[in-house]
Amino acid sequence: MKGSIFAFIGGACITLQGVANARISQDIGTWQAAAITQLTGFILALCILMFVRDGALVRFKRVKPLYLLGGGFGALIIFSEVTAIQQIGVTFTISALLIAQLCLTFLIDTNGWFGVAKQKMKIPQFMGIGLMIAGVIIMKF
Repeated sequence: MKGSIFAFIGGACITLQGVANARISQDIGTWQAAAITQLTGFILALCILMFVRDGALVRFKRVKPLYLLGGGFGALIIFSEVTAIQQIGVTFTISALLIAQLCLTFLIDTNGWFGVAKQKMKIPQFMGIGLMIAGVIIMKF
């Protein structure tokens, strides 16, 4: 239950962040919005880290270099999302974003990429994604 609540909060924040970034980018530019978002996110995470201290920085060396690209993906996400929101609107952008996430996570789960345990996908999971895609197509028209 707790994981579902955090997932819901995260999803809501992604939407709010996308809308805020689209507004910022109209005033100062898309890459500038991405930079400000990344900077404010870093500052907030650093402040929380100062109080929570839930990990050990000495273990930083154990992290594979590939995984350190996660923050860089954030800048590309912001740029892509802001550009899409300005061109196709918030609803369709977030819908397409979720479908892209689900399709990629299916590939990650079924192939066991990035060290995750392989998951077997069945007909209901594929039908679910198909229905989401159909829903977005219907919503677009």
